[in-house]
Amino acid sequence: MKIVFTGGGTGGHFYPIIAIAQRVNQIVSKEKILQVKLYYISDSPYDKAALFENSLIYEEVNAGKLRTYFSIKNFFDVFKTILGILKAIIKLYLIYPDVVFGKGGYASFPTLFAARLLRIPVIIHDSDSAPGRVNQWAGKFAKKIAISFPEAGSYFPKEKTAWTGQPIRLEIEKPAPKDESLRYWKLESSLPVIFIIGGSQGAELINSVILDALPRLLENFQIIHQTGVLNFKMVSERASIVLANNPNKSRYQTIDFLNPLQLKTAAGAASIIISRAGSGLFEIAGWGVPSILIPFTNSNEDHAKKNAFNYARAGACSVIEEMNMTANIMIAEIDRIMEDKMTYARMSQSAKNFNKIGAAEKIAQALIDIALGHEE
Repeated sequence: MKIVFTGGGTGGHFYPIIAIAQRVNQIVSKEKILQVKLYYISDSPYDKAALFENSLIYEEVNAGKLRTYFSIKNFFDVFKTILGILKAIIKLYLIYPDVVFGKGGYASFPTLFAARLLRIPVIIHDSDSAPGRVNQWAGKFAKKIAISFPEAGSYFPKEKTAWTGQPIRLEIEKPAPKDESLRYWKLESSLPVIFIIGGSQGAELINSVILDALPRLLENFQIIHQTGVLNFKMVSERASIVLANNPNKSRYQTIDFLNPLQLKTAAGAASIIISRAGSGLFEIAGWGVPSILIPFTNSNEDHAKKNAFNYARAGACSVIEEMNMTANIMIAEIDRIMEDKMTYARMSQSAKNFNKIGAAEKIAQALIDIALGHEE
């Protein structure tokens, strides 16, 4: 049995694939299915350790982006995509998987195109309220379609679409215990903790506003700030200047990237979370922590804003749009949520209610069922 996974080169595409691969491996082990090979095809391995730990074989296929704005790169990326499709056809022909799973993103297009050409069954999953262009196209021929937001169902054929929720990695499904988390981060138990998630690439606007608000926030809070790898040096240097003579500077911790243990313990320590509005909001929902979401303004089909406001309508978060994002507004919103115990408890419970459990297991089982059926 061979299963190919493909997706764009961001954490939002990559880690749900890891979550599904984990469940595939569990089912394979439990049901003693022999000769199983899992592949990951994309334009970069993203996280080599995660691929190795979950027995995923990486195959590189380059892909070009189709930008919605004018750029000379669009011209050259057409040729990159054509070459990627040819390479994907060769790789899929040599592997000849029983099923292909697509997570969306430009990097999944060549592999999905090749799968269609070679008549290999396809399953896709979309994490957003408004699906991306690749998944909307792939939905026309995919055998099964899984979605995280029920609102995304209107973009796909109803008879083959299922609202599964979001696949989440086993090791971060639940936050670590509070006392263990505080010890891990060397934090005080008497002060609430703000956990800022910048994502794999970071979030420059959030980073900048937090730095502006830092001296005032540290009077009443402790902060774990995940900056993103690209922004870590800049944020750390600016923070050291802003907090040079501040008696509370030990309450602020920066980190570029969070491994699963760090993410699990940061979630366990968090009293409130500040984040973008990508698929990570499902992890936040699973942790049951109230949050403030700042959706990216220029996302495809405005999906980030739709994600944020769908989550807000469920009562689980507050939303601050980028145009309104200032240090004063951020501080006021944090204080409003933290000082009103009824609002805080309601948001926490709403987050837990929003979380739909078992997505990764359901998708993994569907992949195995199709793969075994394809072998016969």
